[in-house]
Amino acid sequence: MTLKEAAPKRALTWRQAVMALALIAFLFLSLFVWRGWRNAAPAEAAQPPTAVAAMVVQPRAIPAALEAVGSLRAVQEVMLAPEVAGRVTAIRFRPGAHVRAGTPLVQLYDGPERADRAAALARVELARLDLARTRELVPTGAESQALLDQRRAEYAQAMAAVRQIDARIAQKRVAAPFSGQIGVRKINKGQYLNPGDPVASLTALDRLYADFTVPQQQLAQLKIGGTVRLTSDAWPEHEFTARVSTIEPRIGEDSRNVLVQAILPNPGHRLRPGMHVSVALELPPEKNALLVPMTAVQTSASGDSVTVIRGPRAQREGKAEMVPVTTGRRIGDHVVITKGLKGGDVVVTEGQIRVQPGAPVRVTRTPPAPTAAKAAAAKE
Repeated sequence: MTLKEAAPKRALTWRQAVMALALIAFLFLSLFVWRGWRNAAPAEAAQPPTAVAAMVVQPRAIPAALEAVGSLRAVQEVMLAPEVAGRVTAIRFRPGAHVRAGTPLVQLYDGPERADRAAALARVELARLDLARTRELVPTGAESQALLDQRRAEYAQAMAAVRQIDARIAQKRVAAPFSGQIGVRKINKGQYLNPGDPVASLTALDRLYADFTVPQQQLAQLKIGGTVRLTSDAWPEHEFTARVSTIEPRIGEDSRNVLVQAILPNPGHRLRPGMHVSVALELPPEKNALLVPMTAVQTSASGDSVTVIRGPRAQREGKAEMVPVTTGRRIGDHVVITKGLKGGDVVVTEGQIRVQPGAPVRVTRTPPAPTAAKAAAAKE
């Protein structure tokens, strides 16, 4: 075979080899793709929407109050004490009892004063007889008009002496100046008392004063007759109502606070003087406030946030979005959102813990919106 005949045959053999290699590579690639398709996991199914409870946030007027800590003081309270010195001869009260105004409580020894009174009454009787005799004799000329005037003065002096002794006898008796409850007895029978020595406290519990202070910036919002709500840890389930009775005209120089006094009816005598109370002075309602349940707010290291539903049908379903918010004061089991939300936002109130940002959610329940009456009745 010549060289010219062998060249075409070699070229044909190389083309066949290249085609064979390409075919083998194609087969291997097809086999690899086929095996990968067979071994590949099935496509993940779409995540179903998470059922949540949500509400539409609407601006509303809510009650406003100025909170403070106050103390209670009796409208009428006194420490009973004698006016003069003497020995206790009788104790006519039982500690803790309720007494009426004018009730004698303690008697000091008044024997000398009563003897002086008997002598003074004898002088009064003698002066009365002399005056009557002189009145009968003056018209006849037996006695002069000057003597009649003297008899009148003597009788008046005798009566004044009796009244003076009566006043001294009254000082030997300690009586209740007003109706109230007696405190702990501090004396014993036979004890010698000096003027001003404590006998027992007397407190009228029917009405109390609630004293508290507010910053001077709130002075313009204070008014006589304003409503004050009070709560005490001694009666956590009760709320008491008082009315502002006095606003101190002078601002405290050390604290720049205003002293406010409210008067509080105390039926049942549940509150006592000296107790500290939480005070909420009612102010004009706060308008256009955004109020959400406390359960809607999530707290983390980065701050507070709520889950908002976005979408054209957000009141029924949509995508979850985490929105940072700033919270204000609490009203019952709700909280005011001061920043981060706007009216019309749909906020998840329950179930947001199971929801990831961007996940689909479905609203299955809508909690009742807080009404003004409920908000007003809620404790601050």
